[in-house]
Amino acid sequence: MRVPINQNVFSSVAAWRRRAVSRAVHRGARWVREAAAVTAERPGPYRFRRIGTGTRLAYPQGTVFGDPWIELGDHCIIAQDVTLTAGMMPDLDLGAEPILTLGNGVVLGRGSHVIADVRLTIGDDCFFGPGVYVTTTNHSYDDPEVPVGKQWPRSEPVAIGPGSWIGTGAVILPGARLGRNVVVAAGAVVRGEVPDHAVVAGAPARIVRRWDARQGWQPPLRTPAPVPIPEGVTPEQLVALEEWQAAEAGEAYETS
Repeated sequence: MRVPINQNVFSSVAAWRRRAVSRAVHRGARWVREAAAVTAERPGPYRFRRIGTGTRLAYPQGTVFGDPWIELGDHCIIAQDVTLTAGMMPDLDLGAEPILTLGNGVVLGRGSHVIADVRLTIGDDCFFGPGVYVTTTNHSYDDPEVPVGKQWPRSEPVAIGPGSWIGTGAVILPGARLGRNVVVAAGAVVRGEVPDHAVVAGAPARIVRRWDARQGWQPPLRTPAPVPIPEGVTPEQLVALEEWQAAEAGEAYETS
């Protein structure tokens, strides 16, 4: 006599195994990301000139070389796959001074590249979106008979002022000098000097808005400034406020 096979039992066991394997894989991946992150206490294979307190390079790191000439300030967040290089190639002696310096509180978005063959500085509290490209070096094409990639490049220092915001996919070219609290729109290509409190957009980037001490932002902002959360407000109070606002909106809709 044949014993009937309960397909539901086998399906349940298979599903349980898949869930168990998935949980184990995710736990292992979290452990690897934590163990392989780079901090001042755990610099891994790198010999940075300085890694500040609270600074963290997420795993996996992008290409990193010239690290003895790279300074990272305090409480910086370097996301996954970020490239940080000093010098044109690894194993060069670049002298006594740092080549690449990040201030305190700098955030570099995932997949960004910061390429410093000569002096490159990023001020405190600068935020970069994903895929930003900053470089001090550009290819030259003076000789029409030689492939562009084989011609000696041109290099100029780059400086990004404190408090600036660099949008996703922006490119900062050699010689760029950005002032304080500059906003660079996503996809912009920036060269030359940008004054304090300016918004630039386009390729090549042009100033589209500036702060005037007498008139404020020109042209004026189209939306009101966001209202910050008052100090001392707890998450529970915020949830209660959201529920109250939703209830008020529902009552207003019913009576309309």
